[in-house]
Amino acid sequence: QVHLVESGGEQVQPGGSLRLSCAASGGTFETVSWFRQAPGKGREFVAAINWEDMWTYNEGTVSERFDISKENGVSTVYLQIINLQPEDTAVYYCAARRSSVLSRWAGDYAYWGQGTQVTVSS
Repeated sequence: QVHLVESGGEQVQPGGSLRLSCAASGGTFETVSWFRQAPGKGREFVAAINWEDMWTYNEGTVSERFDISKENGVSTVYLQIINLQPEDTAVYYCAARRSSVLSRWAGDYAYWGQGTQVTVSS
């Protein structure tokens, strides 16, 4: 059973930066992704990374400000966000799946963390 724990979310002012972390343990998986869910909206795909370092992907709508990476020694995936805007306010989730094929659909991910809240306001 894959266990995912997110951290790093907090309230920041517009223009600020954050680095979210997702600590992964247990089980077997090939892809870890970040999603976010704003109040009253569906879960939105943000970025994904292949655990074997075959690829990374940052969604086009946010790719200039969001960057996914990982640190192998501590089995942690990061989401670096710069120039945060109020519309980035959401709960950010990491998710894992066993396939190495990129998927933007939340239904393809069997394992989820509890989420970390990011609030952008002045």
